[in-house]
Amino acid sequence: MTFTQQDSRPELASAPGSEWWRTAVIYQIYPRSFADASGDGLGDLPGVTAHLDDLKQLGVDAIWLSPFQRSPQKDAGYDVADYRDVDPIFGTLADFDAMLAGAHERGIRVIVDLVPNHSSDQHVWFQEALKAAPGSPERARYIFRDGKGENGELPPNNWESVFGGGMWKRVTEADGTPGQWYLHIFDESQPDFDWTNPEVRAEFRDILRFWLDRGVDGFRVDVAHGLIKAEGLPDFTPDPDGGSMGGDAEEVPYWGQPGVHEVWREWHEVLAEYDGDRALCAEAWLPTVAQTALWVRPDEMHQAFNFHYLETKWDAEALRDVISESLEEYAAVGAPSTWVLSNHDVVRHASRLALTAENPQGAGIGPKSPGQPDPVKGLQRARAATSLMLALPGSSYLYQGEELGLPEVIDLPDDARQDPTWFRTNGERYGRDGCRVPIPWTADGPAYGFNTTGESWLPQPAEWAALARDVQVDDPASTLSLYRSLLGERRARNLGAGALDWLDGYGDDVVAFRNGSLTVIANLGDESVELPAGEVLVASGPLDGDALPTDTTVWIAAA
Repeated sequence: MTFTQQDSRPELASAPGSEWWRTAVIYQIYPRSFADASGDGLGDLPGVTAHLDDLKQLGVDAIWLSPFQRSPQKDAGYDVADYRDVDPIFGTLADFDAMLAGAHERGIRVIVDLVPNHSSDQHVWFQEALKAAPGSPERARYIFRDGKGENGELPPNNWESVFGGGMWKRVTEADGTPGQWYLHIFDESQPDFDWTNPEVRAEFRDILRFWLDRGVDGFRVDVAHGLIKAEGLPDFTPDPDGGSMGGDAEEVPYWGQPGVHEVWREWHEVLAEYDGDRALCAEAWLPTVAQTALWVRPDEMHQAFNFHYLETKWDAEALRDVISESLEEYAAVGAPSTWVLSNHDVVRHASRLALTAENPQGAGIGPKSPGQPDPVKGLQRARAATSLMLALPGSSYLYQGEELGLPEVIDLPDDARQDPTWFRTNGERYGRDGCRVPIPWTADGPAYGFNTTGESWLPQPAEWAALARDVQVDDPASTLSLYRSLLGERRARNLGAGALDWLDGYGDDVVAFRNGSLTVIANLGDESVELPAGEVLVASGPLDGDALPTDTTVWIAAA
């Protein structure tokens, strides 16, 4: 499908069942760490535009940009103060339009991040709420409540913030007296909207149209399992073994509430007003694949991140189970499964897959973390895992820098860390800075080509030089070359629209399947595996003659 330069959007929608987002490979850009055209140490939109040709050469179908809207940046842009403007550190709306047009000219679609659960405390609505009286329309846009105790000195309930500490912050009223409390699932600088308020719902429908009118192709929706809180805001103590949710979806009063689906049906209707298969992708951390699939029913969102796949250990049986379940549950609601291994919130999979100790989502890893990863084994497994993932039917997400084999940056100095998690837990959890370090473009350039000044908002490790794009681009054995080969074969063979057939006879430690005419074998065991006849198209690592070594994946064309 071609793009028109006049409106930079696809001319027509695809036939049902063939929409682009069903099979797309989408590349996540974390703008402040991708490329810095201004030289101030923070990545920006002109930096993205400057590297669009590199993304086209990589072979991705779309890019997703983490938040670039106006923000005080207390949580790296996930605290939005103005949803209809670009933060000056990233550029201007004109810079965004130029980036969008440049992407569309290259056949690359653009998805923008939207954060509807909460705003920044600097948002004009919240500033109005602080100045207004309890019970006012201004406060009704957020979740304000009276405190408990004799003088309201205790929070309304016992909820604990995702970032650590309590989930409530008491305000000082206009007359200087201690007043009500407001809810913040995350940092206290991120007050939660009250999504039972029609004014909030109308405002976000208008925000959607603002960006859709500019020509964006969709939205990644932050905390899509949040927004609606259980009536009465009952006390809740998370189960320490309850995973990312802290318990079953029905139990957690601030996650996965049924009313949130009404919001997504409204948003679905807004996107349906526009041509070109606009898409919504849910960031929804839910206990089961089946529960996640409820977010992508035909009248709701189009995609949901498959975090169950991301969180699956490097174990053949576990991978077969989550792949089978995902394909079954998503197909049952007419949606594609998505696949993802890394993003801006988790330890990069080139390190995570080689950890030898438990690492809860969001905890991060640092110098004192148990189970430090073996970098050689981690990269070997990461290459094998990506080679497995990109052969699966559905849509896949890549995180910037993984095509270079970047590991988590573990040895960040304490005084350089910026994630709110680090501060709210008094250093008990390292947080997400290690996966957000600016990526390397050139081995010898200032800041490894991130900019021309050498400034970097997080320090880059010395080993970035050997992983820089210019070192890898002409090396056929590099991780970058592997990704380009995988994406080229995936597109040529239309694997995203294919079907998976499991292959038997390879042992319990092997994941083996056929997608169309392609045979895929991933060896997760300790012993080499004999390869079938056929042409080896791609291998994640060196082969041992006709044998597949451990922690290696191969793509074979039928003989």
